[in-house]
Amino acid sequence: MNLNVVGSNQAVELSEVAFSREFNQDLVHQVVVAYMAAGRQGTKKQKTRAEVAGGGAKPFRQKGTGRARAGTTVGPIWVGGGRAFAARPRSFEQKVNKKMYRGAMQCIWSELVRQERLVVVDNLDIETPKTKAFIAKMKELDLTNVLVVDAEISENLFLSARNIPHVSITDVQGLDPVSLVGHQKVLVTVAALKKVEEALV
Repeated sequence: MNLNVVGSNQAVELSEVAFSREFNQDLVHQVVVAYMAAGRQGTKKQKTRAEVAGGGAKPFRQKGTGRARAGTTVGPIWVGGGRAFAARPRSFEQKVNKKMYRGAMQCIWSELVRQERLVVVDNLDIETPKTKAFIAKMKELDLTNVLVVDAEISENLFLSARNIPHVSITDVQGLDPVSLVGHQKVLVTVAALKKVEEALV
């Protein structure tokens, strides 16, 4: 398959395997959820009644006070007591093998092509690290909410784009499914697209 390069009369030839795969919603959902789950810290920790300090003595006598009987001050219904079902540190990681991940990424890239959300350019050279210069380039391409992908991120490009809302910038190694599905458009250079193709085939 061929994709037109914006701003030139050329077209880039791409693999049918990587960029014409049928969309598998369940697979993409599973991989996206697994990626987001892997980013969770899972460090929440609460104390049970066994771990809270105190509670050794009976707070008041069993009968005659008019209150409900109590044997400790660290029960879950007491202020300062332990939690009934205390949270424990745990991993939220979900297993996703390489074949599943590659398949999901093929589905996402193929859907970007079908929905015309993939914009291919020859290069993204920015002469000076000016946000104004990058915004002008985005206006020229009619892009607002966009993920910018280049083979190698130059310092000028990074400094120009880092403060713009709804604009993310990454190299091919830093690509992830959440970023790809979370932006309206994906702006990619020919060199980066060839690297993506190598990884997906």
